[in-house]
Amino acid sequence: MKKKEIFFEEYLTDEWSGDLEVVEVPLDEKPLLYVGLAAVLLGLLVGGRIFFLSSVRAEFYGKRAEANLGREERIAAPRGVIVDRYGKSLAENQTGFSALLHGKEFLKDPASQPETLRLIREILGISEEEVWKRIGDRDWERSADPLLLDNDLDQSQLVALKGAGLPTLSVASSFRRDYLWGPAFGSVLGYIGFTSPSDIEQNPELSGQDLVGKSGIEASYDGMLRGKLGARVQVRDAQGSVLMVQERSKPEIGRPLETTIDADLQEYFFERMSRGLRELGRQAGVGLAMDPRTGEVLAYLNFPAYDNDVFNSGGRSEERQKILSDPNRPLFNRAISGLYSPGSTIKPLVGLAAVQEGVISAERTIFSPGYLDVPNPYDPEKPTRFVDWRYQGDVDLSAALAQSSNVYFYEVGGGFGDIRGLGINRLREWWQRFGFGKSTGIDLFGEEEGFLPTPEWKERVSGDPWLLGDTYNVSIGQGDLLVTPIQLLNYTAALANGGVFRKPALVRGKVPEVIGDISKYEGAFLEVRRGMRETVTSPLGTAKLLDDLPIAVAAKTGSAQTKNKAEENAFFIGFAPYEEPEIAILVLVENAKEGSLNAVPIAKDVFRWYAEHRIQNLESRN
Repeated sequence: MKKKEIFFEEYLTDEWSGDLEVVEVPLDEKPLLYVGLAAVLLGLLVGGRIFFLSSVRAEFYGKRAEANLGREERIAAPRGVIVDRYGKSLAENQTGFSALLHGKEFLKDPASQPETLRLIREILGISEEEVWKRIGDRDWERSADPLLLDNDLDQSQLVALKGAGLPTLSVASSFRRDYLWGPAFGSVLGYIGFTSPSDIEQNPELSGQDLVGKSGIEASYDGMLRGKLGARVQVRDAQGSVLMVQERSKPEIGRPLETTIDADLQEYFFERMSRGLRELGRQAGVGLAMDPRTGEVLAYLNFPAYDNDVFNSGGRSEERQKILSDPNRPLFNRAISGLYSPGSTIKPLVGLAAVQEGVISAERTIFSPGYLDVPNPYDPEKPTRFVDWRYQGDVDLSAALAQSSNVYFYEVGGGFGDIRGLGINRLREWWQRFGFGKSTGIDLFGEEEGFLPTPEWKERVSGDPWLLGDTYNVSIGQGDLLVTPIQLLNYTAALANGGVFRKPALVRGKVPEVIGDISKYEGAFLEVRRGMRETVTSPLGTAKLLDDLPIAVAAKTGSAQTKNKAEENAFFIGFAPYEEPEIAILVLVENAKEGSLNAVPIAKDVFRWYAEHRIQNLESRN
C-alpha cells in the first residue's frame, strides 16, 4: 500500500486542531478596519501638518529660513511732519543712527550676554533690567526683527558700537523725531516711543523697529503720521560672509499733518501762564483757546509741562523716570481728563435756563445781603445759612453775572420765597443740553465725560436724600457736579456763537461737525451774553481788569473749592470780540491763592496778544 505523503503544514494544523479542539476559523474583519482607520487618521494628520506648515505658517517659516541665510534689515521711514495752521513746523525728522539688539542671537549665545549688556549700559545708558524687560516683552518665536534700543546715537556712541564688533549689536540709519518748540507743545503733540507688546498685538504690521505715537496728536494720528519701513536682506554663506544685498521693499514716508494750533499764540500763552504760575508758587493748570465759529483749537496747554524730546531716545531713562514719578503728574492730560467743579463759570448756563424756563425774567432783581437764610422748620431760631462771597444788594441777571452773586443763583436754581427754582432735574437737562456729562469727541485719546449728580445717585452711594442745599451748591458750580476743561471751553464757545456746539478739532481740513444746537433760545442767549459783557465793563464786575483792552471781551470768572474747602481752583472763561467772536479762552489755575483773581491777568494778556497779532481793524471791533 502506498504511503500518503504528509506535509509539515498539515501536520502542524492537525496538531493544533487536536490540541485546541477547533477547526480552521476565518480572521475577524475588525482588526483590518482598525488598521485602516489608523492609516487614514495618520494620513490626515500628516497632510494637515503639511498644509499648516506650507500655508498658515508659510510666511513665518519662510522668514526663519531666510534668517538662517541672511540678516534682514529694516530701512527707516520718516514720520509725517506736523505743522501749525499757518504752516510753521512743529515736528520734523532728523537723519541719524539707531542701535539694534539682535535678540535671537543674543538669546542663543549666553556667553556673549554679559559683554553685550555691559556695552549697552556703558554706551547707551540703558540698564540691564530695562534690556531684559524689553527682551521679555517680545515673542521671539514669532518675530525675528531686532530690538530697537536707541534711535538717536551721537558720534561717540556710533563709533563705540561699530568698534565693539559684536554680532548681537548693530547700527542702522534712522530718523529722529525733532520737536521744535519744546515743552510748550508737549501735551498737545505728545511723543513717540518704542513698540510695546500691546501695540504689536493691536497692529500685527508693526515691528520691533517701529516707533509709534504714545500720546497727544502723535498717538491719535499715528496711522497717518507713521511711515512704512522698507526692508533689505543680506544673504550670507555658511561662514557668515555677505554674498549680496537684496532690497525687498522701499520705505514709505508718513503723511504730513496740518493742525489747528496757532504756534505763536500757543508759545505766548505758554510763556505767560508759566510766569503766572511761578509768581503764585503753583504748578498745575490748563490754558485753552478755540475759534467758536469752527471748533478749531487754537491753543492747548497743560501744566506742569514736559519736554517730549525726553521720550524720543533710549538713553534718557533718568529724565523719563523723573517725569513719571513727579507727584504733579506732567503726563496727565488735565484739559480732557481732569474733572473739576466749574464754580461760578456755570452761572451763565443757570441764568439762561432760568430765563428760558420762565423761572425769572432778566429784569427782575433779587436782593443779596451776602447770604441766604433758609428757615429751619424744626428750629426757627437756627436757619440754614448759605453764604455769598460779598454783599451784592439788588441784582438782576446781568448784574448777578457781572458780580457773580451766589444768592441770585441759589434762588433761581433751587427756589426761594415766591421763586420756584429750576430744581435738580431741570438743571440736569440743561447741563446735558450744554454738552456736560458726555465727551466732546476731541481728537485725542483719554477724554473723560464728567459727572452729573442726581438724587438717585446720592441716595444710592450715601443713603441720604437729595436736599435743597445740594441744589443750591450745584447751581453755583460747587458740590458733586464735575466737568472737564475742554467741555467748559466748548460751552464757552457756544455762549459766544449763540448756541451751536461743534466737535473740538486739532487737525485742519475737516468739515466742522455740529454736535449740538440750542440756538433757538436766542433771546436767553442775548441776556446772558449781556451779563458776561457787564462782567468786564461794570465797576463791580469780577473781570473789570479787561475793560481797557483794544477789543471788547465778554467773560465769567469762577472759584471752586476742593479738598474739603482747603483749596480753591481759579477759572476764567471768555470770548472776543463781543459782537463777532473769533476766540474763546479758558484759564484754570489749580489751588490758586486768591481764587479767580489769579486767572484774570493771564487771560487779559492773552486777549491783548491776540488782538494785536491776529485781529485786523481793531478800531472798528471795539
